[in-house]
Amino acid sequence: MDGSGDYQTVQEAIDAVPANNTEPVEIFIHNGVYKEVVKIPANKPFITLIGESAEKTILTYDNYAKKPKPEGGTYGTSGSASVYLYASDFVAKNLTMENSFDESLVEGGSQAVAVYTRGDRMSFHNVRFIGNQDTLYVNAGTQYFSQCYIEGDVDFIFGGGRAVFDDCDIISVDRGSTTNNGYITAASTNINEPYGYLFLNSRLKSEAADGTVYLGRPWHPGGDPSAIASVVFKNSELGAHIHEAGWTDMSGFSAKDARFYEYQNEGPGANSSRPQLTDEEAKMYTIENVLKGWNPKK
Repeated sequence: MDGSGDYQTVQEAIDAVPANNTEPVEIFIHNGVYKEVVKIPANKPFITLIGESAEKTILTYDNYAKKPKPEGGTYGTSGSASVYLYASDFVAKNLTMENSFDESLVEGGSQAVAVYTRGDRMSFHNVRFIGNQDTLYVNAGTQYFSQCYIEGDVDFIFGGGRAVFDDCDIISVDRGSTTNNGYITAASTNINEPYGYLFLNSRLKSEAADGTVYLGRPWHPGGDPSAIASVVFKNSELGAHIHEAGWTDMSGFSAKDARFYEYQNEGPGANSSRPQLTDEEAKMYTIENVLKGWNPKK
């Protein structure tokens, strides 16, 4: 950002990587605010983005679902992302990925994705994901998030991918409601996938009123009956903002029909009367199992 780098934008650096590369490529990003839509295509695997610092290296844009496109129509949810990550074996460290759209500017708000992922073996360490509704679109593939900070309000971790959130801070933005301040997850896991999202040793925090945020609800894209959400919160700390019921319905689909479970959570938002895994079942919910045999910690 200070002009000392090889490229002036993050996308220029990505564009310089040869297609179908077989060797790892590291792109170091100096502190600064990079307002651009970033895309890593599927034919550019093995890219690592390393920021100078998590708080001061910021990739940001402000598209949103209801925003009109120049050629007509609107961007839609999947078209609103600031960062698109299609390639496998991707790594991000020490940076912020943000959608800076101000939802108060549009009546009724709007979805505005910060990051869209669909590659396999994608790893994020000390990365901050900032947005409101639909912050992190885990669309497909396998992703591992460690020591990350994920912020939003409605369905802000969503999609059909398989993902582990390990030692992360999950922050629900206060919408100012006394009854409903949003939903953390909206998974759309296919019934043929045994695992969806696993939250391990993580912390759910918020300044929202007590009992006003749900752990999640089942998303059925287009009414797809095969999307049977799988979400587990295990050995995590749940703040007082978590609703007593934990889970809720969505678009006519019942939370009771989804695969929503908890195991040995603590904190004022924990409630053992909600669906819990048995000790035997909990043993199956490992990083390696969720990520199809891949363990990024090894």
